[in-house]
Amino acid sequence: MMAGLVPFNRKRSLLPQSNGRFDDFFSVMDDFFNEASPFRRSLVNQSFKLDVRENDNQYCVEAELPGVKKEEIQLELEDGRLTISVQRDETSEETKGNYIHRERRFGSMQRCLYLDGAVAEDVKASFKDGILEITVPKTAASEKKTTIEIE
Repeated sequence: MMAGLVPFNRKRSLLPQSNGRFDDFFSVMDDFFNEASPFRRSLVNQSFKLDVRENDNQYCVEAELPGVKKEEIQLELEDGRLTISVQRDETSEETKGNYIHRERRFGSMQRCLYLDGAVAEDVKASFKDGILEITVPKTAASEKKTTIEIE
């Protein structure tokens, strides 16, 4: 399994670096296995940030989605579970001289959260400047604590 293979990064070492002839090679290897490497991806890097506010009548959810288009976002609310999904499919092509440079990237991110007492009717969502705002109405708060008498 290659995901567990992470070489020691000499750039972050506390040891003094040598001026040997392999420094450039080691630098390339360290850059290959840095935090942005596909071998070191974590769920934190493959997600987006959410803010959730609650008042007596509704939940307000804000998601930061910079660079995402409205068409790439899907929202679902089922049994109080709000799911925000993003699917991106990017292709870019650049031609210079005899060289052709093509890149393809597909990515998806998803966040789910449970909103107690959420009502599916009258949910509103807007997307502007990379910020998705969702307003979810909720039922009146019922008393959460009940005293039970023993017979």
